[in-house]
Amino acid sequence: MSLLRGAAVNNAAWCDAVCRAHGLAPRYDGEQLWFSARRTPPMYPDAVTLEPGVPARNVVRGVDTASHGCSVKDSFADLDLVGAGFEVLFEAQWIHRPAGAPLPRAEGEAAGLEWSEVADAEELASWEAAFDDHGGDRMFRPGLLGEGIVFLAGRADGRIVAGAVASTGGGVVGVSNLFGAAWAGVLGAVCDRWPELDVVGYEHGEDLEAAVRAGFAPIGPLRVWLCQ
Repeated sequence: MSLLRGAAVNNAAWCDAVCRAHGLAPRYDGEQLWFSARRTPPMYPDAVTLEPGVPARNVVRGVDTASHGCSVKDSFADLDLVGAGFEVLFEAQWIHRPAGAPLPRAEGEAAGLEWSEVADAEELASWEAAFDDHGGDRMFRPGLLGEGIVFLAGRADGRIVAGAVASTGGGVVGVSNLFGAAWAGVLGAVCDRWPELDVVGYEHGEDLEAAVRAGFAPIGPLRVWLCQ
């Protein structure tokens, strides 16, 4: 499996876990597509392409395009969904960091953080409040705490101030939902737990620049399409 496809498969597996924790039943269409017929939680796509060249009709037929906010993660930036009522929400780059690469050094306040894995539902609620204190229903359900998915927390004086999610799938570790001055601590924790696996994710803008400084390399474009 190519690194690019591995990154897409990894990301779909994470989306699948989040959706199932919310009681949804997403599906895979062979090896080309992951999708949910019911609307997914906010900020999560309704479909993810897993290989290049997937026909646009195959992507949109399985999702709820009648609902505002339906979105598609175009993992290879090769779809044209304008005719189906979508527009590009944003573009980004898949990123890759090889297993065993030297770890970046934490600087400034990040150097003093203590890192650990979230262990239970109470800690998970604290992690999510630090990530995004929206005051509504929790996005990340306790059912996500398990083998293959780790919520990493960076603490200062016992309070969570940085973190990320690390999840396996596609033969790699995917890092997502990064917040705070986190890359050095997150990569250290990921490499301790899965030293044999490459690390992937996706970023854009200033966040992409920060990832490159942490030792990642861009490996290919992606787009997220939003139904209007």
